[in-house]
Amino acid sequence: MVTSEQIRGARAMLRWEQKQLSKASGVSIPTIKRMEAGSGPVRGTYENVLAIQTALEDAGVEFVDANGGGPGVRLRG
Repeated sequence: MVTSEQIRGARAMLRWEQKQLSKASGVSIPTIKRMEAGSGPVRGTYENVLAIQTALEDAGVEFVDANGGGPGVRLRG
């Protein structure tokens, strides 16, 4: 499950503005703002969450599950 913190962190690592994520994912900027505004699991449609996750993964981000230290993100290297 993707969290708001993971999306914000992934964008920061890529140095992407919300506009870039919107273009890469096809998800509107207002929707991205809402998804990033909270904490914990992202609220949104399955399709939008998947589109954002896929766009970030395609850009080189790896989503890390919560295995003791909480969920996170890292760049594939």
